[in-house]
Amino acid sequence: MSSKEASRFAELVQTAARTGKLKSCTLYKSTEKELAKAKGSLKKAGGEPVLQLERFWTEGRLTHENIPLDRISEVLPGYLGEQFRQADLMTPDGSASLMISSKGKVTLLVKGELKQAENMTAAAEPAASDNNRTKNRLLTGEEDFLRYLGVSDEKGRVHDKRQAKFRQICRFTEYIKEAAESLPKDGKLYVADLCCGKSYLSFAAYYTLTAILGREVDMVCVDLKESVIRECDGIAKALHYDGMHFLCQNIFDYQPENPPHMVISLHACDTATDAVLEVAMRNRARVVLSTPCCHHDMNRRLNCPAVDFIGERPLLRQKFCDAATDALRLLRLEAMGYRTDATELIDPEDTPKNIMLRAWKKNGWKQDSQEALQKWERYRDTYRFLYSEEPPALPETL
Repeated sequence: MSSKEASRFAELVQTAARTGKLKSCTLYKSTEKELAKAKGSLKKAGGEPVLQLERFWTEGRLTHENIPLDRISEVLPGYLGEQFRQADLMTPDGSASLMISSKGKVTLLVKGELKQAENMTAAAEPAASDNNRTKNRLLTGEEDFLRYLGVSDEKGRVHDKRQAKFRQICRFTEYIKEAAESLPKDGKLYVADLCCGKSYLSFAAYYTLTAILGREVDMVCVDLKESVIRECDGIAKALHYDGMHFLCQNIFDYQPENPPHMVISLHACDTATDAVLEVAMRNRARVVLSTPCCHHDMNRRLNCPAVDFIGERPLLRQKFCDAATDALRLLRLEAMGYRTDATELIDPEDTPKNIMLRAWKKNGWKQDSQEALQKWERYRDTYRFLYSEEPPALPETL
């Protein structure tokens, strides 16, 4: 929603989050029958504070989006009116409520000391319309790699049919920038993109690390499709991205020449995602960003009488296997000394393949420690529960 009231409410939430005064932010009166409500709370992701928006669906499903504090005023209005018609903010200094009628009338009520902050925000707001606001993105559409990939035209205008892809790329650059904060501050960064495909995110990652963050990067992009690799290699050469290298190989057989600081992967199909994670763990990658694609393996192999009430219904069985597969992957990463989370890459309306698994290697992790043994037992018990068999051994690190 582009109303001034919705924007002001979002700015109040952003101010409360930045100052640590946000007690609760609740969105309700959903416009979607399947969506009950959403709650926002302050969390940490990748060592940085975020507003975690947790959406509660009527079938019991939960989805999360971690919103950087400086993007709350940009992201939150998108939920107001389109998905929710009422929102409440609570802080120690006061409260704010946004109400949107069925006819679209928007009312903002602010109480306590927040009223003064709301007045200051209104007074400082520029006269330009909301539609003219510049989005706070790392990319503009004018970047050369976006033109070469067909996302934008020669004038830097993003093609209408590529808007969803552009939003995905922009969001991914933010994840890359955040992940880079966990990497060594000096020296060359080694990055592996496995199952790179057409390499939209490969080029975005390379551009973010080199052009925006000023780092020296050696990036290897691996895929099994020779024609795609040849095309992407040609684009990298045309752009003079000298640190980008493309390799036609099965990732199940891939062994990097240099242990990567970061491993990324977008939509590696089924067990290919597991191969990506194994490469990352075996090489002790500092950061892993992986967005899985299909989850057929567990659907075929699930052997758990306790969930037969789900498994006997094909649609629900697949949804269960999707979530359980990714949760099991995170447990395996944790057993190898990673801190993990799952978040949304972009709005589910842009792509249903939207869950991003993230992992950060813990410093000083010892594989024979009591914590490591406990996490292995938890992973093994969960694997046994789902498959009624022993799990594969954890990978030996190099």
